Amino acid sequence: MKCEWVRENITLHVYGELADDARHELEQHVARCADCAAELKAEQEFHDLLSREGVAEPTANLVAASRMRLQEALETAEQGGFWRRLAFDPATWLRQVRFSPALASVILILGFAGGVGTSYKVFIHQPSSSATVTGTAPAPAEASITGIQSITQEPGTNQIAIKYNTVSTLETQGSLNDQRIQQLLLFAARNNYNSGVRMDSVDLLTQKPDVTQVRDALIYALRYDTNPGVRLKALDGLGSFVKDDVRVRDAVLEALVNDSNPGVRTEALRLIEPAKADGSVRGVLMTLAAKDQSQYIKSQARTMLAQLPEID
Repeated sequence: MKCEWVRENITLHVYGELADDARHELEQHVARCADCAAELKAEQEFHDLLSREGVAEPTANLVAASRMRLQEALETAEQGGFWRRLAFDPATWLRQVRFSPALASVILILGFAGGVGTSYKVFIHQPSSSATVTGTAPAPAEASITGIQSITQEPGTNQIAIKYNTVSTLETQGSLNDQRIQQLLLFAARNNYNSGVRMDSVDLLTQKPDVTQVRDALIYALRYDTNPGVRLKALDGLGSFVKDDVRVRDAVLEALVNDSNPGVRTEALRLIEPAKADGSVRGVLMTLAAKDQSQYIKSQARTMLAQLPEID
């Protein structure tokens, strides 16, 4: 056994991820090789040091933002990279399987399970690419949803149809008051790579801004959505809460100061009008009136400040 292989797999050994035969060979080699033994000791000490630190849980906003960026990256990524790596460097892949019996076993088990599952679907169930979930079916678990395909509202009614993807494409129908519908709309607003679907979702959610989860989703869309149309829809739903909800006011002020779209900034400036006497709003207006790059924003900020009473 070569030192190079041992050093490549020391981390797996420390975390208990090596198969028994590979672990035995590594331990036998380390017992004879002083350099590899020192490498193993250093890795174990580093692992012990990390174990003393608590693991910080990511926030819901960070998880959702990361999902959205990942989905958008996957949509624009060049296809076929995996197959090219497999075609041009099969020796490396086979060598990894050779020294990882557990990996080979997993591949064999997955292949067998896939074959059994396919046979079961073919011979036991009729093939179907979609299903309709209606009535009192339980709301889908967010972890099982891979994406929202489309959102449509029946004209003149309160009925909404949402197609969402799990292993296959499913559809559920119900009113905007239906908890299942609200859950799917909230998921679409935060996680879908299709900006049109996000916009449809946020547009419908603006009809229920008094629900705490909905308002949180609108604030999230205003702060993080990459599509300015979605951010404008979110502003529309949040507008009536600027005066009384500090979280909404702060989000609108952030959009006014930092948003890259002039239309979003202009709408945010209009929405803070009822709260312009607030200290935080006044401070932002003074900053904008002094040095904002947009002449329109600067002029409107000065006008709003001029309408305020002087502070003693």
